[in-house]
Amino acid sequence: MSRIYWDSMVFIYAIEKNPAYFPIVKMVHEAMKRRGDTLCTSIFTVGEVLVGPRKLGSQSGVDRIRNYFAGDSISILPFTFETAEQFALIRSWTGTSPSDAIHLAAAAEAHVDVFLTNDMNLLRLRIPGIPLIAGLDPALLKKILP
Repeated sequence: MSRIYWDSMVFIYAIEKNPAYFPIVKMVHEAMKRRGDTLCTSIFTVGEVLVGPRKLGSQSGVDRIRNYFAGDSISILPFTFETAEQFALIRSWTGTSPSDAIHLAAAAEAHVDVFLTNDMNLLRLRIPGIPLIAGLDPALLKKILP
């Protein structure tokens, strides 16, 4: 059983059923359910994912996303004082964008096992508290999530 953090884009691919990425995201999610893994993300992700329907003025889209994140299937990680300290360290060490540093800080503070992203710039990072930062590479994911 692992704690796997999904970056915002992974959720957006799933919600929008992105034709290029939805099949791999679906495969990962099904493997996680089989293994009994915990799906984690930050409260910040909820805000990022809500941007799309807000731009469209779609209250039904906002409601759908709120319901999606409100269930018991996703562990929503808070942004605490300790997370803020992690954020500052990560920004000072890596120079990543504030939004990426928020995600990485939440994941590091929660000591997740895997941080899943489609941001190739994050794959090169080594963050204390996050043993593995993985991209949406089907071959790699089949190895780490059999």
